[in-house]
Amino acid sequence: MSDQLKWFRSSYSDNEGGNCVEVARCDAIHVRDSKTAPTGPQFQVSAPAWSAFVAVVRPGA
Repeated sequence: MSDQLKWFRSSYSDNEGGNCVEVARCDAIHVRDSKTAPTGPQFQVSAPAWSAFVAVVRPGA
C-alpha cells in the first residue's frame, strides 16, 4: 500500500535526514519513520484523531 501513498516529510525534519517522520493522507492518516525504516512498519489513524494529536503537540498549543 505504501507505494500508492504520497508521503510528506515533517517540516521539522532537516536535510541531513534527522528526525524524519512522514505522513500520507488516504482514507486515513498514515505515519512512518523514513529515516530508519522507509519500507518498514507504518501505522494509521483517523483524520479526527490526527487533528487532535497535532493540536496537542503543535508549538504554542
